[in-house]
Amino acid sequence: MFTVHRKSDNRLDIQFGGKLDRDAMKVALDDLVAKGEGIEHGRMLYRIGDFDMPTLGAIGVELSRLPQLFRFIRKFDRAAVVAGKQWVRKISEMEGALIPGLTIKAFSSDEEAQAEAWLEE
Repeated sequence: MFTVHRKSDNRLDIQFGGKLDRDAMKVALDDLVAKGEGIEHGRMLYRIGDFDMPTLGAIGVELSRLPQLFRFIRKFDRAAVVAGKQWVRKISEMEGALIPGLTIKAFSSDEEAQAEAWLEE
């Protein structure tokens, strides 16, 4: 499951859990890019539940769209990741260090209010 909700003119809320195959990844990325249209200096809230690693087909779809995804991510200044698993939070923050112009901060599942507040700062 991968759902995207445009909460405001500059905010996307994304929920991810379960397993993504090739077809689900195509739909998810199309939805993500479409709902991010027109955003500038955006904020994202990722809620990551239990999930399985994406299939090789899904990873292939993501890799084939890297140029489009890099254009998409430049529209955002901050992303809060809310996840129950420590390793997911750690990897999220490491990813943020690799993406110029984007600050990613991770929060545990019981810190969603803090994540919301941080996004609004």
